[in-house]
Amino acid sequence: MSRRERWHAHTARSMEHAMFVPLYRTRARRRLLVATGATGLLVIWADAVVSWYIAPSDTAVTVNFVLLAVTLVCYLPSVTTLNAATHGLASLPERRLDERQVAERLRAYTVANTLMRLILTLVVAVVLASMWGDGPASRVPGAAIALGLIAMWLTHLVLPLLVAGWRLPDPPPDDDHDDHEAGDQAGAA
Repeated sequence: MSRRERWHAHTARSMEHAMFVPLYRTRARRRLLVATGATGLLVIWADAVVSWYIAPSDTAVTVNFVLLAVTLVCYLPSVTTLNAATHGLASLPERRLDERQVAERLRAYTVANTLMRLILTLVVAVVLASMWGDGPASRVPGAAIALGLIAMWLTHLVLPLLVAGWRLPDPPPDDDHDDHEAGDQAGAA
């Protein structure tokens, strides 16, 4: 077994850990995780904008580290849990997914691609509008460029997972639970 195969097998096993289940059991919880992950992405976008206006300065460095910490606190737990909730739909190779997961992955990537095109169009419009003229905003600090590229890369990377987590339906109720309730209702009648 190659190193890559061992890594994918380890990743697939780690997504089945029971400690994640209470965090993503219901659609409302999964959507809260999506909102938390999206908040982490928005904070890094905000960090790029803040850097554009206040970099280079000591304040900019402090603000960058604080906002990056907030990003990590929101982003990492939500993305990890959403990966477990979707059973690796956006991160595992296609050969490790069943047909239903492959179809859902395709839908998630299609929606994410459309959203990413809208985001990129908005970013280009805002950057061009901001750089129009001779004000201080027309000069872009390197930190803002770097953070903007990181924000775009992370958004592109995680958007399919956020879409899949948002769309994921609740699992059907357990048959044992339904049979038990049917038996209780029959006994009461």
